[in-house]
Amino acid sequence: MSQNVPLILRGDAPVISKSPQMTPDVDEDLLSRLADLYSKDEWFSARLSEAVQTEKLGDEGMAARPAAAPDKIGGVTRMAAALMRSEGGPEVAVIEASGWDTHANQGGAKGTLAQRLAGLDRALRTLAQDLGPLWPQTAVLVVTEFGRTAAMNGTRGTDHGTGGCAFLVGGAVRGGRVVADWPGLARAALLDNRDLQPTLDLRSVFKGVLDEHLHVDAQTLATRIFPDSSGARPLKGLIRA
Repeated sequence: MSQNVPLILRGDAPVISKSPQMTPDVDEDLLSRLADLYSKDEWFSARLSEAVQTEKLGDEGMAARPAAAPDKIGGVTRMAAALMRSEGGPEVAVIEASGWDTHANQGGAKGTLAQRLAGLDRALRTLAQDLGPLWPQTAVLVVTEFGRTAAMNGTRGTDHGTGGCAFLVGGAVRGGRVVADWPGLARAALLDNRDLQPTLDLRSVFKGVLDEHLHVDAQTLATRIFPDSSGARPLKGLIRA
């Protein structure tokens, strides 16, 4: 099991990792030679077959909805949807999107952050469209590693902070609401006079989704997935009954 796989997904189930690459295509002759080379080795032969099949599914997903401009998160989203819709495909996917470290020129309604959010919005819409009949059974949790400071810095951006927000979307989600205990942005309400005060442990959200949507038992959540997290109780009522 790759150590790059999030702890929340580690276990006995097989895991694949894939990202769109700007590398030359491998021709059929080379694949044929590799298949012949690996034919007497069951493990290598199976890995080559899986890689080729995954590549084909990913390419089909990318080609089905070509982007008008370079859009990495959109491409990865289409790839994930194609893999998840395939027969025997994965039931859980993790998509990483970089470019959110807005230390300078963050902007408001227009600017770097607004562009990133627009790309995220398109990616989620693409995922819903491409998953099709699977979307009513889907929950997507959008999270970040850290929040941002409440005030702008000297380069018209924000620095690493503490509190932030997460989005839970999908056909399986009981949405249309904000779940929060809003502390406010008054200076006296900030953490260390700089950060939004966190009021909810993000592990509670993860636990709520894993409990109600994937039916992971409480003992596994508290010991294997989130060790030493008994204080973060699963948030209830996130998923449709």
